[in-house]
Amino acid sequence: MIKVSESAKKKIAELMADDGFNVTQDFVRVGVKSGGCSGLSYDLRFDKNKEQEDKVFEDNAVKIIVDKKSFLYLIGTVLEYSGGLNGKGFVFNNPNAQRTCGCGESFSL
Repeated sequence: MIKVSESAKKKIAELMADDGFNVTQDFVRVGVKSGGCSGLSYDLRFDKNKEQEDKVFEDNAVKIIVDKKSFLYLIGTVLEYSGGLNGKGFVFNNPNAQRTCGCGESFSL
């Protein structure tokens, strides 16, 4: 399961509307791919379609889809949004990550 904080929910709804997506019908696709300074990086995008192998979650009125492979790396993750002076943007608080890079966009297990 992936959780979505209130601040992330508000930003997701805003960005989805800007990009022509509907937060009540469309999905936020969260994934993991090779790369980044720590070995694995997060992938976050909007999607209108769910694949057969995708895991589907809904938290805080946000529909999330995760491919089967990425799901193992993301169990228990909380998606947050930080719009403060440091300008971080979306932040993945992943309890499975043993090491993260300074920017928070990549991790290793």
